[in-house]
This record gives sequence, C-alpha cells and structure tokens, in this order.
Amino acid sequence: MSFEQGVKVPLDRVAAVIGKKGETKKQLEEACHISLEIDSQSGDIIVRSTSVEEGDPFRAINVVEAVGRGFSPQRALRLLDPETTLEVLDLRDFAGKSDNSLERIRGRIIGLNGKSRRVIEELTKCYVSVYGRTVSIIGEVTEAKLAKEAITMLASGSRHRSVYNMLQKARTKRKMDRVLLWEDQSPEVEPH
Repeated sequence: MSFEQGVKVPLDRVAAVIGKKGETKKQLEEACHISLEIDSQSGDIIVRSTSVEEGDPFRAINVVEAVGRGFSPQRALRLLDPETTLEVLDLRDFAGKSDNSLERIRGRIIGLNGKSRRVIEELTKCYVSVYGRTVSIIGEVTEAKLAKEAITMLASGSRHRSVYNMLQKARTKRKMDRVLLWEDQSPEVEPH
C-alpha cells in the first residue's frame, strides 16, 4: 500500500529540511525509506512511500514538522527513535489574538538570555523550540509531557520558581524510582 501526505513548512525553514548539499533530505529518505518532494517556493513538502510496511512515513512527517517548527535537523532526527515524540503547543491558546500577549508569553518561556528554556531542557532531557506562535518539544514521552506541563504553567502566568520547583521534584522522584527499581532487580547478596 503506497502512502502520500503533504506537509507545509515555513519558507525560511525549507533550506534546513534540505540540508547542505541535500544531506538532511537524503538521510531522512534513507532512514525512513520514503521520498521527499520539496517545493522551495511554497514550502510544500510531499512525503511519499511505496510501502507503509517497509518505510516509516509517519516518523518522516514528524521530523519534517519538527524542522519546520525551528529544530535543527540533528535534533529533529531524534524523532526516528520510536520512544521519542513531538509535542506542539499553540501559544494563541494562551495569548488570544493579542500580539503583545504572545510576545510576553514567548519571553516568559525563553527567559532572560534563554535561561528558562535551558532549565526546562536540562530538567526534562527534552529539546524545546520557540518558533513563531508555537512551542515545540522533542523528547521521551513522559519527559515531553513534563516539559509541556512546565511550558503550559509559564504560558498561564505561573512564577518561574514554581515551575522550576515542580520540575526539580519530578526529576528527584524519577531518580528515586530508578534507584528503587534497580534495588528490586539486584540479586540478594548473603552477608559473610
């Protein structure tokens, strides 16, 4: 069964999808067993696969969308891992139609010199891209959900300290869960 779907990418991101000398396009085509038809005038990209069973066109679409949302191709290619997901939040849901509100929210998420975005990335092991009216997240499913919660809190007006504390508590809990899991799986050692 063949597959074909179109994806719209902003014109300033088309070159990133293609890559230097077409390397990104070629790498994606080989990894997902698909072909990309790119119209650099309109930003329309058609993802084709002769066989959905052999290829992975849905993962390729995710990678193209991620590059279109401002991620570098290297970060977007992380989506080829089946454990990794792409989340896209539309900031207009929080700002309404006000351009000033949109800019304020973008500023809160990015933070002074990128600090807020960097803290979210470090504490969740996700990549975050603030591009246009959207914020996109690439990461492992539970981590991406946590990053999405943090960004939603910031966009809704929560204090940065509250968001950082929530992320830190979640990180500590995950570490404790891993330690407990490790202890449960380790063989019992008899004392001498």
